[in-house]
Amino acid sequence: MSEEKSNKKIWLFLLPLGVFLVLTLLLMVPLLKDGYDPKHLPAAMLNKPFPSFSLPALDVNQGLLDKDKVLAKPGYKLVNVWATWCPTCAAEHEVLNQLAAQGVNIVGINYKDGLADARTWLAQRGNPYSSTIFDEKGGLGIDLGVYGAPETYVIDPQGIIIYRHVGAVTMKVWNEDLQPLMIGDAS
Repeated sequence: MSEEKSNKKIWLFLLPLGVFLVLTLLLMVPLLKDGYDPKHLPAAMLNKPFPSFSLPALDVNQGLLDKDKVLAKPGYKLVNVWATWCPTCAAEHEVLNQLAAQGVNIVGINYKDGLADARTWLAQRGNPYSSTIFDEKGGLGIDLGVYGAPETYVIDPQGIIIYRHVGAVTMKVWNEDLQPLMIGDAS
């Protein structure tokens, strides 16, 4: 009888261990596939029209902004999601100022921020944006699929989102990833 009890104890130990190993293996399969990039975040809006919205502008002279006003200027656009609470946004801001000085059309989305803070931030650091949408509650960000700030989208002349960059825009990112997509612009 003691040998039978011993076998039951071994099975009670091995069964959960076996189930754990099988589940672990099943969960690891996607990670072992070729081309898996753990830094890649899916872009739900890629190759779709920029979402419709009606939100206030940071600039009181611009009033309410909507998709048609923001995308009215012909050509390609960068749409940059930023916030004053975002240290990476501060790091990329000088690059955005340089790109705007070169004629790149950059639209800003101030994401989940305070109005006074955002206006002060741009006044102190320079404003690279042709318009800045004030997305206090993050609704437009949700529609875009924003994970956090900063994120930058390339919008083609027809208003279609053709690329999404998560993280800071650096000159390297501009030269290698964003600028080649903005074919035919003065940038």
